[in-house]
Amino acid sequence: MKKYGHLYEKICDMDNLKLAHQNAKKGKGWYTEVKMVDQNPEYYFGLLREMLINKTYQTSKYETFIKHDSGKDREIYKLPYFPDRICQWAILQIIEPILLKNLTNDTYSAIPGKGIHLCLNRLNDAVQHDVPGSQYCLKLDGKKYYPSINHDILKTKYRKLFKDADLLWLLDEIIDSTPGNKGIPIGNYLSQYSGNYYFSEFDHWIKEVKRVKHYFRYMDDIVILGSTKEELHQLKNEIDQYFRKKLKLKIKENWQVFPTYVRGIDFVGYRTFMNYKLLRKSTCKQFKRKMIALNKKQIEGIEMTYSEWCSFNSYKGWLIHCNSYRLSKKYVEPIQQFAINYYLKNIYMKGGMFK
Repeated sequence: MKKYGHLYEKICDMDNLKLAHQNAKKGKGWYTEVKMVDQNPEYYFGLLREMLINKTYQTSKYETFIKHDSGKDREIYKLPYFPDRICQWAILQIIEPILLKNLTNDTYSAIPGKGIHLCLNRLNDAVQHDVPGSQYCLKLDGKKYYPSINHDILKTKYRKLFKDADLLWLLDEIIDSTPGNKGIPIGNYLSQYSGNYYFSEFDHWIKEVKRVKHYFRYMDDIVILGSTKEELHQLKNEIDQYFRKKLKLKIKENWQVFPTYVRGIDFVGYRTFMNYKLLRKSTCKQFKRKMIALNKKQIEGIEMTYSEWCSFNSYKGWLIHCNSYRLSKKYVEPIQQFAINYYLKNIYMKGGMFK
């Protein structure tokens, strides 16, 4: 593996810090902290550059809150915009291409151009075009993945990739910004890449040593297809050993091996069968509930909110990628004009971004 150096000076470069601000503030232009930096950018960029050069930068205190997501309670960590979010963008603008080179093609989530729907399409291709090799599915994920990532192992992995001592100091500082020797904060921009990179050697082991043909990983959610349930049970046992010995992780207790074409594969928000795809049951229930509520507003003559308009369009985007004719007919079409009227009145006529 090639080791990279002389990266820290690129991170500290004023042009890189300016670009980091431009990227970090997208969609956040109304934040008080963003406006503060915009009013005197040279001062704040100079201050951050001085912190980095003199190594006086320290990760700020986190603000934490609980987010209920897909039936799970997740503790989310939030950092101030300045200096932390700008700093993390500045780091990733330089190291992102290097990290991406070390990930396999079967890695998705928090990677530019490799989101849910590319993962879904590739899984669908495997199920449709390799029926003998996709008879059974092994589905598993890491137990409390982000809170379980071992700091020492992550720092060792970064040392295999980077030889720049100053960069390693900065990465160590951010990794160790949470107490104890394990856990990286959900919500940190850098954590998304660290989470993927932590798994990268495992991905290569699966593909190059175990020669697994159909493997899909969306952060710590893993789907593997195989010809027999026996081979997948054996592979699961080997993965369990790898997790424990090399990653200090555990497989979540709800792992399964099941017949692919009977049950379908519940993954990345959809249920994939041989010839069709359905919206995940929990997502479908939530979708129906929200569309019914919007239709009730329409009947009562109450205007939808901007958040509801965004949600409506988001669900339409989800439905495009699965067999959803009846869902669209029953739940989307009755309120389509309601959403159009909101757009025309509140966005188009006011010179909104979509005009």
